Amino acid sequence: MRVVIAEDLFLLRDGLTRLLEAHGMQVTAAVGNGAELLASVTADKPDVAIVDVRLPPTFTDEGLQAALAARRQLPRLPVLVLSQYVEQIYARELLADSTGGIGYLLKDRVLNGAQFADAVRRVAGGGTAMDPEVIARLLDRNAGNVALGTLSPRERDVLGLMAEGRSNAAIAQRLVITERAVSKHTASIFIRLGLQPSDDDNRRVLAVLAYLAADPAPRHEQSEPPRSGR
Repeated sequence: MRVVIAEDLFLLRDGLTRLLEAHGMQVTAAVGNGAELLASVTADKPDVAIVDVRLPPTFTDEGLQAALAARRQLPRLPVLVLSQYVEQIYARELLADSTGGIGYLLKDRVLNGAQFADAVRRVAGGGTAMDPEVIARLLDRNAGNVALGTLSPRERDVLGLMAEGRSNAAIAQRLVITERAVSKHTASIFIRLGLQPSDDDNRRVLAVLAYLAADPAPRHEQSEPPRSGR
């Protein structure tokens, strides 16, 4: 698996490179800004890009804007955002692409290398890997969405765990229900969100994207002001 990393802190960039290589991945480029990310993705055509949202020079949304530009040049490029903060507006813009292969993890909540490597592989394979805190923040903004309002509380639980990248077996274990019950809830979710029959893995991704990227009820919420570094 070929990976491009965009992270401006040298120690973290080097650490990510070593970690991924230890798990059998090839890091084709590890860069420190959005322009270098775009150039590397265009040249190397990696299987996945790992991107910090806040990159030089302004530390606002350079990483995400570069990732979106890269997706325009390399359609369906899987992107895993690795950030210190939940950037709600920026996350929604990326999710609105609706082509799958999306992840958003918080740096201080990645607990071990195997967990992170698994998330990278899942996103590279076209799936999702969302931190529960990111999901919670995005759902708070989506509270007024009509389609999501048709889901039962249990269906929302199932879909939230689906967004984390969990399998039906893992969801069943977490909710202490049977896999058959999870399958029924999943089928109901697809119907309620208007997802036509197709490959189940693809529909899971589309359901998650609809769940997280749906237009929220109007609010006057401001993004966090830029911070230096992360």
